[in-house]
Amino acid sequence: MKISFEQQWLEYDYNPFLLFSSSGKILSLNTEAQFLLGSTSASEIFELATSYANVTFGFKTTFLELEFGRYKFFGLTVGYENEEEIGIKLYRMPSLKLENPKPNGQLINIYTLIDLCISTNSINTKIDFIKDFDPAIPEIITNSNNIIKILNKSYACYLQNSTIKTRVFFRVGEHIIFENQKYPIFSIEISAEKSNEKAINELKLFSLNSSFYIDIQKSITINIPMITR
Repeated sequence: MKISFEQQWLEYDYNPFLLFSSSGKILSLNTEAQFLLGSTSASEIFELATSYANVTFGFKTTFLELEFGRYKFFGLTVGYENEEEIGIKLYRMPSLKLENPKPNGQLINIYTLIDLCISTNSINTKIDFIKDFDPAIPEIITNSNNIIKILNKSYACYLQNSTIKTRVFFRVGEHIIFENQKYPIFSIEISAEKSNEKAINELKLFSLNSSFYIDIQKSITINIPMITR
């Protein structure tokens, strides 16, 4: 079914939009909302919608600061015209300019580094390392030693599991600014059923001095700027 031009605007909006039934079931959502649900739950967004809805039918915009993982918002609009459906749109804060200098290093292939770390961490174990890679990520300029350290510390958080999943994906519509220039972002997400709390705390301490933004929730997400030259 072909979607209309107006629907395409909503689908590719930078701000997440979700439409719920009265029971909290998602009826529709745009691409950004799908990414947002990687950092929070549908029930939490539904609770926001019902909490900030207008008393009577119509639309209501509220300005407040919200944060879900690396997603930050400065407001939301909730609307409903009947008792069966309610929609919510969250407004993302613009990317902030970092005062840190642009990361430097050598041109590296991120897949090669991940494979190297997986190989290292699979020695003398029966762990099944599952890979879900977006093949479109180019070679990037970064410090390979730092990435290897972060990856190894991330895998150390999950070595008591039988399966560890590594996902590499491009973050649609997101960027970071260094020295007045925008760079797109991609992520390495490492996840498993159980985590080692001591290793998690060590990773958190290490990340404080890292040039990468590391989001530690149910999974570990390493966000890396795509600097190619």
